[in-house]
Amino acid sequence: MNKSHSCRSCGSSHLRRFLDLGNQPLANNLPRPDDALDREPRFPLRVAVCESCRLVQIEDTVPPVTLFGEYLYFSSFSDAMVRHAAEAVVVHTGSCNLGVDSFVVEIASNDGYLLKNFVSAGIPCLGVEPAANIAEVAVASGVPTLCEFFGVATSAKVVAEYGQADLILGNNVFAHAPDINDFIGGMAGLLKSGGRIVLEFPYLGNFIDNIEFDTVYHEHVFYFSVLALAPAFARHGLEIFDVTLLDIHGGSLRLSVGHAGVHEKTVALQELVGQEKAAGMDADYYYDSFSKQVEHLRTQLVELVGELKEAGHSLAAYGASAKGSTLLNFFGIGQGTLDFVADRSTYKQGRLTPGTHLPIVPPEALLERMPDYTLLLTWNFAKEILLQQDAYRKAGGKFIIPLPEPTIV
Repeated sequence: MNKSHSCRSCGSSHLRRFLDLGNQPLANNLPRPDDALDREPRFPLRVAVCESCRLVQIEDTVPPVTLFGEYLYFSSFSDAMVRHAAEAVVVHTGSCNLGVDSFVVEIASNDGYLLKNFVSAGIPCLGVEPAANIAEVAVASGVPTLCEFFGVATSAKVVAEYGQADLILGNNVFAHAPDINDFIGGMAGLLKSGGRIVLEFPYLGNFIDNIEFDTVYHEHVFYFSVLALAPAFARHGLEIFDVTLLDIHGGSLRLSVGHAGVHEKTVALQELVGQEKAAGMDADYYYDSFSKQVEHLRTQLVELVGELKEAGHSLAAYGASAKGSTLLNFFGIGQGTLDFVADRSTYKQGRLTPGTHLPIVPPEALLERMPDYTLLLTWNFAKEILLQQDAYRKAGGKFIIPLPEPTIV
């Protein structure tokens, strides 16, 4: 466990804590039923904002090798993610004029769910994926993949073997890299002079406005705004030139970055920076009430499931996700309240949820066992899951969407 007493971006010692979620298990380390469950490790999970550069970050980090040695999140199990990736590839191919002479690198390429679209189009590409078990799946499906953590050293290795990249992609990885300067420095060295970096990550504005506290877990180190990222990129000779707000993952930001002075900055970027300043993202008051909002949400949800249970209803949950782990453990909802957690991933089925040790079962269990209410932990994919579970709903089952306020659908 590493505790940071200074900002991981600018080095300032002025960190202002605004959320403490207590000691939490590692959200993606799903124990097996025969593991020593009483010795499952827990680590502090606290969030602070740097009062100098305004970067929001967790205070305590776990070594990446502990988090990603064996990883059980496979993107291909989400229809929404697969569809989003295919659509993004079309956008990137056009905006970057990619072809057979181009080179695309994706950082944290997972099981190849995105890069397979470039492979099919005949556009040379390479994935960089630190989890060996997932990298093996990608390679087996025909996606060239280097099994390493990304940074300056890995960047130099890729450049030496393949050359610099026309396009560097990073979907839901940038916030997971504790050494943000090594990560950005690696991208700067890998990028061609006229190329672009496109990063997607959950957006700080949605995080605060929609009380998305469950986005906090140990591998998710940062919660980004454009205001906080601009100086971080400038430190490495890069600059943000475009932004796009996305609905995926409860509200994400697609950030386009290039070498300084190469790309013209868009009106969308200027407007978002103005909105962040107007909202107060560069001021302390923007963060001060967040903890109270989370506590209020906890009271609401705990009371709701408690009343349903007391009335004799059966309850389960859907989505053995990282955000689900944070919510269940911080809210104290587990055995005695929920019977099981359903999840589509065959890699998770048969295991237990971190900390709460609920059995993870296939989604078919909802219709087979018919819990009266199912807590939707993967609320960021609510539309997709509600459609998949139409038969369960028509049979009388109801879902509880936990935030921004508990809602029964």
